[in-house]
Amino acid sequence: MARILVVDDEMGIRELLSEILRDEGHDVTLAENAAAARAARTAQRPDLVLLDIWMPDTDGISLLKEWASGGQLTMPVIMMSGHGTIDSAVEATRIGAMDFLEKPIALAKLLSAVKRALARGASPEQRPSAPSLSAVGRSGVLRDLRRKIEQMAARSRVVLLRCGPSSFGELAARTLAAPGRRWLELATISGPITQEQLDAARGGVIHTGDIAHLSRMQQKNLAFALERLDRLDARLIACCAQGAPELQAAGWEEAVLARLFEIVLPLPALAELRDEVADLAEDVLKHLVEAGEVPTRRLAESARPLLRQHGWPGGYGELVSVLRSAALAALDDELDAASLRALLRPAGTPVLPGLDQPLREAREAFERMYFEHHMEREGGNMTRLAERSGLERTHLYRKLKQLGLPIGRRGEHHE
Repeated sequence: MARILVVDDEMGIRELLSEILRDEGHDVTLAENAAAARAARTAQRPDLVLLDIWMPDTDGISLLKEWASGGQLTMPVIMMSGHGTIDSAVEATRIGAMDFLEKPIALAKLLSAVKRALARGASPEQRPSAPSLSAVGRSGVLRDLRRKIEQMAARSRVVLLRCGPSSFGELAARTLAAPGRRWLELATISGPITQEQLDAARGGVIHTGDIAHLSRMQQKNLAFALERLDRLDARLIACCAQGAPELQAAGWEEAVLARLFEIVLPLPALAELRDEVADLAEDVLKHLVEAGEVPTRRLAESARPLLRQHGWPGGYGELVSVLRSAALAALDDELDAASLRALLRPAGTPVLPGLDQPLREAREAFERMYFEHHMEREGGNMTRLAERSGLERTHLYRKLKQLGLPIGRRGEHHE
């Protein structure tokens, strides 16, 4: 049926698991340590690995990281431990493990975990690995940006995203990592890239991260990958804030830069996505929960105006950090404005509507910003908001509805 590699330093456990799995019709290979596991993984190409955490040479978490960073995590992995902790389970899941079994392993739990892992297929790209514009680009700027990336990638195997270090470049790049497509992080490979590592991206996406941060060896790996994109049927998505002349002055090869800069798409700053930030935050929070990095949390309606108003000087990285910190510290299931406010960096001057917009759109954007600011300040109290804005309540409700803003405190109802 399936080829399963069992990695455990205890002979008794290896033999017991082998006997159970062979009785189920699987082909089982045994490894007593990380060195044997590396060799078996290369030789056997298993469909599933059962990996012990505590081993004498290299622990299972480190081996899992090694496989993930080297593009070799092309099969589902189930971690095992006799001294399991929540932290270990969370870290293993974050790196790419599909499940975590605590010893002594019950027969029913073992067979159930193996069945689930094999049913999911032998690739981490079939698991939701990170948010993408496919999920959050429902309207407006992000929707159009998603369409541009897909349109460009349909005609070119290489797309360079012009963006700063705190942008959402990876989020945009993952738009192309559809279910079933493989994903390779080039920046995680520090040594010479191998053909096997490149094969892990066959039919999928190679992501470079910010190319300005790549080492000389990684630049050579990038050039090696560029030459083989056609035969791999893969796309390469690069990110950089600098132009080709600056990179060439820093020692980059002219031919590589010419290929990278053939197709360039500028990305907007997070501060320019005021109407989309709350939807983006919801998707990021959902991913953090699904990845096991934070407890189950959801974004309260009262937090949305605050997210829109903030200038995001730290960009996308600040958004992720704020949500992760708030979710870990929250004692309630909801993340409200109060739980986020203390974590936000000072934004300086408020972000004003673009002056190059038509008057009607600029006026509407300013009105939305004005009411969001005072709604957050007054805690959603409609009476105080009416007094501060100088509007009669019926007119106020009509205006808020026209701007697409929530009316009243959470739980309040208005006719």
